[in-house]
Amino acid sequence: MELSQRPPYVWDYDLDQRQFIDILEGRVTKGRLNQDWAARRLLEYAPYEEIIRLIGFRKLVENWPRWRVKIRSKSRVRGFDFLVKWVPEKHPELLRG
Repeated sequence: MELSQRPPYVWDYDLDQRQFIDILEGRVTKGRLNQDWAARRLLEYAPYEEIIRLIGFRKLVENWPRWRVKIRSKSRVRGFDFLVKWVPEKHPELLRG
């Protein structure tokens, strides 16, 4: 996706990919649209591969307890609950760097 295109998971906001990434990485806040909002938006609507590419395993494991309470999809919550338990136990090397 080009940085000037709107990501599909922010269909209801006037944000392009670059603006979304800036919010996700904590460089920009737009009103209530902050880093936690962007992460939760990804977790709720983006494909798994994109979530891992943009958030990464380490940040996901570290921040999941805070983000979890706002995720509406029960199947996503179950899936990420499993992942954040499984990665540190079975693949701790994914948490480095």
